[in-house]
Amino acid sequence: MITLGKALNHGLRRALEDDPKVVIMGEDVGKLGGVFRITDALQKDFGEDRVIDTPLAEAGIIGTAVGLAIRGYRPVCEIQFDGFVFPAYNQIVAQVAKMHYRSKGKVRLPLVIRIPFGGGIGAVEHHSESPEAYFAHTPGLKVVTCANPADAYTMIQQAIATDDPVIFFEPKRRYWEKGEVDLDAPLTGAFPLHSARVARPGSDATVLAYGPMVRVALDAATAAAEDGRELEVIDLRSLSPIDYPAIFESVRRTGRAVVVHEAPGNVGLGAEIAARITEECFYSLEAPVLRVTGYDTPYPAARIEEEYLPDLDRVLDAVDRSFGW
Repeated sequence: MITLGKALNHGLRRALEDDPKVVIMGEDVGKLGGVFRITDALQKDFGEDRVIDTPLAEAGIIGTAVGLAIRGYRPVCEIQFDGFVFPAYNQIVAQVAKMHYRSKGKVRLPLVIRIPFGGGIGAVEHHSESPEAYFAHTPGLKVVTCANPADAYTMIQQAIATDDPVIFFEPKRRYWEKGEVDLDAPLTGAFPLHSARVARPGSDATVLAYGPMVRVALDAATAAAEDGRELEVIDLRSLSPIDYPAIFESVRRTGRAVVVHEAPGNVGLGAEIAARITEECFYSLEAPVLRVTGYDTPYPAARIEEEYLPDLDRVLDAVDRSFGW
């Protein structure tokens, strides 16, 4: 049993061992091992040329990584906190996402941008955000997020091995949660990076979640089972592309769907998923697709973030409303 944070550390270590072109770069990732210690001891073991402490300049980190990727390296950039990614936003959407397209396929950017995201840790302003929709909306970027240690270990390696740029969101409130991880399992047999996973099978309604909300959805399913309702929980894992066939198969069986995420509901991923389910599964639906999201406000102060974050009660309320139609 290891934590999600430690699983990421092991995954990064294995990637560094397997490919000398992999380099890690970011603020305090070297000697400190990162704010969350995800890169702990990697600089000591692989040297300052492979694990690089950068200046506090996110645009510079991503711009440098673009050049490295063009020259054949596989840079893994850490954005220290989700709210710090915006100074690099122009680099990501104007260069990282478009270089392959603009070069007519001649240039690839095998670049991973790691971003701790979400709330639940009582952090100060700019340290708890959910910016995933910005990047999932951008053609040319692949966007994924892990929800448990086993996926963290394999998904970070799969992202690094991908020849396209990947935004890798890490649920910071889950860094300390433990799970079983097979550190010796070959990556070739791992669950596909862009496939959704059934985290809990069920027959009465489908609850779709990703990242930090998967645990909330699973807890809601446990509580609902006490009332005789079997909820199927699907961990989306990939936010761009989204594994719609897995979603549609589940919803066609259950007839109901609830989408859960921390980000605001307005123009969020839940809206797109709900629209696609309605288009493809209309004649199977017993009720409208419902969303449980953060509120359409700036992320609140830490002392009231629990009022903002979707919780078990809000998910169960949506399930009840779905059955009330």
